[in-house]
Amino acid sequence: MGLSIHTQPVTGTPAPRPLAAWLGGSPYVGYTYGYPHKTAYRPLAVAQPLDRLWATPDEALSLYLHVPFCEYRCGFCNLFTQAQPAAGWVTQYLKVLRSEAETVKAALGFSHFARLAFGGGTPTFLNQQELESLFSIAVDVMGADPKGIPTSMEASPATLDPAKLALIRERGVERLSLGVQTLSDAESSGLGRPQRVEQVHRALEMVRAAGLPVLNVDLIYGGEGQTVASWLESIRTVLRYEPEEIYLYPLYVRPLTGLGRREHDWDDQRLEAYRAGRDFLLERGYEQVSMRMFCRRAADPERERQPPAPAYCCQRDGMIGLGCGARSYAPALHYSTEYAVGRSGVQSILADYLKRSPDQFAAASYGIALTEDEQRRRFVLLSLLQSAGLSLDDYSRQFKSNLWDDLPALAELLDLDLAAFDTEVRQLRLNAAGLERSDTIGPWLYSERVRHLMETAACR
Repeated sequence: MGLSIHTQPVTGTPAPRPLAAWLGGSPYVGYTYGYPHKTAYRPLAVAQPLDRLWATPDEALSLYLHVPFCEYRCGFCNLFTQAQPAAGWVTQYLKVLRSEAETVKAALGFSHFARLAFGGGTPTFLNQQELESLFSIAVDVMGADPKGIPTSMEASPATLDPAKLALIRERGVERLSLGVQTLSDAESSGLGRPQRVEQVHRALEMVRAAGLPVLNVDLIYGGEGQTVASWLESIRTVLRYEPEEIYLYPLYVRPLTGLGRREHDWDDQRLEAYRAGRDFLLERGYEQVSMRMFCRRAADPERERQPPAPAYCCQRDGMIGLGCGARSYAPALHYSTEYAVGRSGVQSILADYLKRSPDQFAAASYGIALTEDEQRRRFVLLSLLQSAGLSLDDYSRQFKSNLWDDLPALAELLDLDLAAFDTEVRQLRLNAAGLERSDTIGPWLYSERVRHLMETAACR
């Protein structure tokens, strides 16, 4: 299962509180992987027809298919997923997912996608026949071509076998994201993850034997019983398999998760572990793309001069999300099904999804409208938190305004020596000290409106 650690609701005085005040607390306020966060979504007063939302589609539109099933639910996980679903649910889910895709495709009126991703949950929880059905929905219904566009799939060690990997590779998936988290049985147990090291090694060997061009490995730091030495040993072990990408995730503990029920100071050692892991990878030929993402430097000298880029340019590109729990990003509205973490909440939302008729997928009824201010913040956040930084010229072209006028608080990054401004290319970039505080800087830039919605979200 590909790991995705999500933003916790931010508490405290709403922005614009000076950044210096934020820096006095934990470096781990919340992960800004997208904006606005899903806990800011609410039922819409008026359902929005999809054919209107996508009347002028983005040329770089991405397609995402969500599989909300796993073999087990890890103690840290707050993804929208169901462990060991009831008999018949997977079959029914794929049937309804196809129905949703047919309705959405008819509303879109076009079939060009620039990127494709299968996530969850764990897509490789599906058997071979079910995986074929999943690919068919993407290819035959939506018109996406995995062999012609960057395509990614999330997986877990326990759900892989050579036959599945051969199918995935033959169908055109180029990037497999493997949720490993740790190469220590004791640490896996501490994370509420029933996984054995031998199982991880078998999975990594199978992925490399299958010949997928890009292997991403997710690792997590900050868990109970982990030391900096054992953390570095996990990274060192993973490097034997020469993954093209590695994500280093700090542990976040959320309400209603397994770890959320334990009494423990989860802030112990996270910053020290981050710095040790970062330096370890940089010394071994990896480039830092963001606080979490590291890419192996290419052997081609010309390629080495080009910094690696995220697979999805989410500050500009829209996304069509299909499936229960998937989010879609239209220019002025982000929408999805409702969200839950607890087993009963997930089951209830899934049960409702499985009963939907095709016409119920023709409009968005749950999400958040993005004001001009939110669109600007989104662009800034999802540019600034990448090592490439934020181009003031790109911002001006996008919004026909001046960045410093719109968000003057950004000057605090320079005052606090967390960023530098390249006057020649007009680029604002976080330095090493700024990148390691990404999980503070992100929430600091949230609007008061989004912050309030997150704080008042019901916990299900």
